[in-house]
Amino acid sequence: MIRVIEAKGDSIDAAIQNALNELGCDRDEVSVEVVQKPKSGFLGIGKQPAIVKVTYQASPAGKARDFLAGLLNRFGTPAQIDVTENEEEKTIHLELSGDNMGAIIGRRGDTLDAFQYLTSIVTNKDEDDRWRVTVDTENYRAKREAALIALANKTAQKALKYKKGVALEPMNPHERRIIHSALQEVEGVTTYSTGSEPNRKVIVAPTDLPQQTRGGSKKPAGKGTGKSGGNRRRGGRKPAASGTSIEITE
Repeated sequence: MIRVIEAKGDSIDAAIQNALNELGCDRDEVSVEVVQKPKSGFLGIGKQPAIVKVTYQASPAGKARDFLAGLLNRFGTPAQIDVTENEEEKTIHLELSGDNMGAIIGRRGDTLDAFQYLTSIVTNKDEDDRWRVTVDTENYRAKREAALIALANKTAQKALKYKKGVALEPMNPHERRIIHSALQEVEGVTTYSTGSEPNRKVIVAPTDLPQQTRGGSKKPAGKGTGKSGGNRRRGGRKPAASGTSIEITE
């Protein structure tokens, strides 16, 4: 993204600073062309200001910061944005601070994820390389990851105890990956996702549970044969164990 503006000032330095204030960037991020040098005139007559043309070509991190700042202002929650860019790994991290960060996070991070998604789209537009953009505030993402790992381990214990598949609440792809990764090395359990976005969820199930019974109910074997249509069984055999999953929403 390239922006070019002209600015005036009593001196060349003052004109440049006026341009930087308008662009919201630092001196080393722009190139400057002096259009007109200042003239003091005689007794104020013929006085002319300095005029400069300032060109700002935003880096991917600059595009991310500028877009997110404008988005937050429109959202009514302006914030301080600290940017960390890693050119080698093609990552950009934007850390937000300020008042009312709870509104920026939203319910279980939904609003924060939306800000991150939109910022990533704008940042990567017209870029040859793909940049991974993360937006965070108050260390929310690390806290959420720790909570998901704890939930994954607790759910695995329930799946093993009850010998049934346990369904977690719907999660976005990133959070589902955290669950899968957390239980990858846990002996005796397996994980898989089921459903369609945005209601796709993770199922945690014992590895020795038959595949066809992991994700849903299975009717008991045999059918009642009594005159009244009851569920009386021949031979005294018990119905097969159900594979109905337990839903966990914590």
